[in-house]
Amino acid sequence: TGQLGDVMKESAQAARCYLWSHASEFGINADAIKGNGVHLHVPAGAIPKDGPSAGVTMASALASLYTGRRVRSDTAMTGEITLSGLVFPVGGIKEKVLAAHRAGIRRIILPERNEADTEDIPEDVRKELEIIPAKRVSDVLNAALESEITQPLPIENYNGATHNVSRAETGTSEPLIAKEN
Repeated sequence: TGQLGDVMKESAQAARCYLWSHASEFGINADAIKGNGVHLHVPAGAIPKDGPSAGVTMASALASLYTGRRVRSDTAMTGEITLSGLVFPVGGIKEKVLAAHRAGIRRIILPERNEADTEDIPEDVRKELEIIPAKRVSDVLNAALESEITQPLPIENYNGATHNVSRAETGTSEPLIAKEN
């Protein structure tokens, strides 16, 4: 909800599908995705929103939900994602980075193919930033998510009983987010 356009809705679907199809790599219980719907709300509902730029952000939010790992509060991100897990470049990098900087964010994840766009950012601002290039969704998740699990995802069984998915149930060990080449 939040007056999302078709492209932004597709970004959310791509994020969910990618995480489901790679659940074991990321320490996610696939049943948490397959058997349970997710409601994404983007605030400022009176303002229409569209475009692919929130793809990496939606993937990070969903991965956080499914793994119990928080998204780092000191990090901003932008980038389009594909069903195969690639991070594609987006427009408006200078404006997005400057807005993050004004908000006090100093750590920014950008599509690798947008690195050249950072040259448009004033040098004094660039010196204060940690720019993290991302080629794949796994790069984003490794940079965006905290390593500690804070709250396991409650999963409702088909019989209606609720339980928490633990790391032991997913059969994974550290790190929960696998690096892809």
